[in-house]
Amino acid sequence: MRALAGAWLGFGLGVGLAACILPGAGLAFDPVSLPEAARRTFDDTAATASIRIPVARLGEAGMLKEVEGSLRRRAWAIPSPTLPTLRVLQGLRQDMEDAGYQVVLDCASEACGGFDFRFALPVLPAPEMNVDIFDYRVLVGRRGDAGREEYVYVLVSKGRANRFVQIYEVARRDAAPPSTQAPPSTQAPPSTQAPVSAPATPSPADPVDTDLISRLKARGHVVLRDLDFASGAGALSEKDYPSLAALAAYLSEKPERRVVLVGHTDAVGSLASNTALSQTRADSVRDQLVSVFGVTGSQITARGVGYLSPIATNLTPEGRDMNRRVEVVLLVD
Repeated sequence: MRALAGAWLGFGLGVGLAACILPGAGLAFDPVSLPEAARRTFDDTAATASIRIPVARLGEAGMLKEVEGSLRRRAWAIPSPTLPTLRVLQGLRQDMEDAGYQVVLDCASEACGGFDFRFALPVLPAPEMNVDIFDYRVLVGRRGDAGREEYVYVLVSKGRANRFVQIYEVARRDAAPPSTQAPPSTQAPPSTQAPVSAPATPSPADPVDTDLISRLKARGHVVLRDLDFASGAGALSEKDYPSLAALAAYLSEKPERRVVLVGHTDAVGSLASNTALSQTRADSVRDQLVSVFGVTGSQITARGVGYLSPIATNLTPEGRDMNRRVEVVLLVD
């Protein structure tokens, strides 16, 4: 354990976690700088998983990197309303460097890309993890040798009474040459065995926007452009929505998939009223996916942000129309 100064002294020494590592997975990042008061809120492992982790800021090439391998996800709540998130991250960065990881990304809030960057990140759902879009920090490290590559992705954020820490570890080992005795169908990775857009809920006659899922997986987010709300109304109009049919089919294929629906408005009116309207619209889309298409509610989170994340100017009717939207953001594939 490493003794920490300043604001850490009130919390004592870090938490040892060596006994909790998944046997055989090789996931062994130990966040020894976490204070003794840190309360673990989540810990799970998977022998094989595919996850997209950030390795660059928003707008930079290759912002998200897809890594397949053994995965461990953990989260902690630190009971302190005043502890700076930077102080938490500094300790974890030292842990990472001591363990032989090379830091490939270290950024905070707006420097990372703000709201859009945050909703491109894999994040555990509340209450295990909470992210303040105005005060969060991201740290990603990599280490590797012949035939092995490991990533540690750290997310630290402020809460009202707590500080939240999330750590994902992914260890990729190069696959052995395929056996000549195995059937050909077992050699392909799971992601190539079936099209991701194969409909599960709609009937063959229903119109399905198959391109939407391809764009969602490629970009991490996509606007649901066929949604229709009456002017100033929060409820969806009664009609068919191919985008929701495609999204429902995609989510129904794998119960571990997670998305967030983000409602946006133009800049006409107050922030409070627009935030409330955007939340109502995001909730309406979520309700339709759950009640009409049968998607499991835990797979979908809805959030409204008003006019805080425009994609066009609010000074023209055309720009305001583009800004009024509901966007789906992929969290876990």
